[in-house]
Order: sequence, then structure tokens, then C-alpha cells
Amino acid sequence: MAGTGPQKYPGASTAYFYQNRFGGDVMEVNVVVLHTTEGRNLPDYGGGASAPNLTAVPDFANRRLRWYQHFDIDRSSRALVNLSGGVATNTLNVVQVEKVGTCDPATHKKWQAAGLAHIYWPEAPDWALAGVAEFLRWMNAQHGVPLTGPSRWPAYPTSYANGGGQRLSFDQWEAFKGVCGHMHVPENTHGDPGAIDFPQMIALAKGTPTPPPEEADVALTTDEIDKIAAAVKAKLLGPDLVRTIVGTDNILAAPDGDTTNPYWAWGSFVTSEYKKVARIETKVDDVATKVDAIALGGVDLDALAAKVADLLAARLAQ
Repeated sequence: MAGTGPQKYPGASTAYFYQNRFGGDVMEVNVVVLHTTEGRNLPDYGGGASAPNLTAVPDFANRRLRWYQHFDIDRSSRALVNLSGGVATNTLNVVQVEKVGTCDPATHKKWQAAGLAHIYWPEAPDWALAGVAEFLRWMNAQHGVPLTGPSRWPAYPTSYANGGGQRLSFDQWEAFKGVCGHMHVPENTHGDPGAIDFPQMIALAKGTPTPPPEEADVALTTDEIDKIAAAVKAKLLGPDLVRTIVGTDNILAAPDGDTTNPYWAWGSFVTSEYKKVARIETKVDDVATKVDAIALGGVDLDALAAKVADLLAARLAQ
């Protein structure tokens, strides 16, 4: 059966295209099989001998997947085991996608401890899950692959062989259409891609992502309430009351180090200075009266005036 529809995924690089070397059967795909490479970089697949149709490589800097195409969409690739005497696997209308990263929690823990950037697909970031979903949406629109799949996606290593009871029988496999994992294909033992968030991936592919669960209200204990109340009380009744309530804009430190009222508003400061000036003016008037009274007593008025000026200057400087 000749393949129909577009054969190259838009934006995918063909720098590692192996179809000219390995050929493959022409098909009309109706199944997508998802794998994980269990590595951190684009594999060489033995020069293409075990390559899928496409590989999705994470670009962490740009939070996206970079796609590499190795075979046409409607051409059989080589990433599945196919035993003699059973059913067809690679050639049964299947397009295969390897996702760079791991589904193995032990590998994830090791890479994480070493500080190595990677995707642990059971906990894939939103952008990675969305990148796979975009491919599935395209496969549905351009090749009619149903956006459905098996209900069981057990975590690795339970998924190895058929530990989670997820692997399809021969009859189920031959009748299957949709999206599945390497873990579901008969004649194979691999357990990838593990417990990926398949419902969310399909929801994204359909354009109806499932909303995150709402956080449940958690009741505070009496002890927690008392601690919060004590912290608030200490903050509001402490020396930083003004800072806490209105901040420090237009507020001055109190003159003379007043600890009972450590912060003054501009209005209070101006009023205080006005009163000081008024008191000084009154004292100047008193001095002038006394000077006039002794003017006839033979006092050196110039010297007295200089003395008074010095005293006033000192007072004003306070």
C-alpha cells in the first residue's frame, strides 16, 4: 500500500536520514509507538540499523524539542524487535518516535546527582510533553492516527517485559490503532516510555489540556495560628511600626535620637522647626531691649553686638 499524506514532519532535520541505506516497507500508518532512548543525546542507532522514524531531542535552552527524521512517515523503521513466527511489528503500519531521555528512576537519580541535564519522561516538563503532543496532533490531522491508546502505562521497571500486564496480545496488536508505547508491543520486552502522563499528552494533542488539580484548603493547627499571631504582633508593636504600615517615604529619623517616636513625618518636622525659630525671635527681641537700656551706660555697643551675634549664631546652629 502506497503511503499518502506528507512524509516529512515540518521542521524536522534530515541530517541523519537512513532510508537510502535501509529502505523499509511502504505502509499506511495508523499507529504511533513512543520510545525513550535511555540516553541524553541523539543516538547514532548503529548507523541507522536500529533507528526509529523520528527522534525528539530536548533543547533545554529554548525549552523545546528538536526533531530528527530518519525514515519517511509511511516507511517502516527499525526500533522494534520482530521475532519469527509471530506478528509483524516494525512493518505493521507503525511510525516510531524515540524521545531522548529516560523512564528509569535509577538512571534519573544518577544523572540528577551528577547535575546532568536530562528529561525524566514520567515527570516531563510541560514544554516537552507539549512538543510530543504537537507531533501527535499532526499525525492525527495528516495521517488519521487516532488520539487514543492503552489505559495501562505502568512505571519502569514494573513495565519491563509484561510486569504491569500492559503488553498487547497478538490479536490486540493487530487490531490496534492509535498511540502506544514500546512497552505495549508484543514480541518485545522493553518497558519504555514508562509512566508518562499519557492522558495529559492526549489532551494537549486534542487542544484540551487537563487543568491542574486545585489545591485543597489546609486547616491551620492552633499552634500554627498562635505562631502567626505572635509574629504579626511583634512586627506591628515593635519600633518599626511606621515602616511596617506606611513605609519610609517622606519620613525622617527623629531629631536628637528620640526613641519614643523614632520617625517623624515632614509636617511634624517643619512645625517643630517653626516653633524653635519663633522662640529665638522672642529672645532676640529681649536682647535688643536690654541693649537699648544700657546704651547710655558707656558700654562698648559694637563689642556687645558682636558678642550677641556670636551667641545667636551658636543658638541657631543647634
